[in-house]
Amino acid sequence: MRSLLSFSALIDALNEKIGNVCNWLVLLACVVSAGNAMVRYAYDSSSNAWLEVQWYMFAVIVMFGASYTMKRNEHVRVDILYMTLSRRGQLWIDILGALFFLLPTCAILAWLSWPFFMQSYNVYEHSSNAGGLLRWPIKLVLPVGFALVALQGISELIKRVAFLNGYAVDSLEAHYERPTQ
Repeated sequence: MRSLLSFSALIDALNEKIGNVCNWLVLLACVVSAGNAMVRYAYDSSSNAWLEVQWYMFAVIVMFGASYTMKRNEHVRVDILYMTLSRRGQLWIDILGALFFLLPTCAILAWLSWPFFMQSYNVYEHSSNAGGLLRWPIKLVLPVGFALVALQGISELIKRVAFLNGYAVDSLEAHYERPTQ
């Protein structure tokens, strides 16, 4: 179990680094958006490439930020039943949800999005907009993003099984709390 927890820690560290990059991308996307708007209105000039860069950054933030959000246990839950269960019951719901829903869904979506990327890569697809960017790099974000979520799902699964077996798992000590409204 200790080797699995070490593997889980590696996945957590990877997704933590990716999450930090995504956090900076939010700021960068705002700067690019503001700069592009300023140039468009002040100088009556614009570039499709800058608009597409914003879209690409947003796609990376969403797809790569999902695994970071899961690592921090801040993803959206339907907690009608979940919050009424004991801690042990919640862990079992998490385990069963990961095994039967999360991991299969991520595997299927990564598998199905790979040909979408490969087709674009093989033809060296560009945007149809004047001055647009290459499309294949952003299409790679789909399978990689789903793979990262699946990896984080495996990490969370390892931690929950370890916790149920009596191992101290730091990231599970601060358990999920329903958001206040």
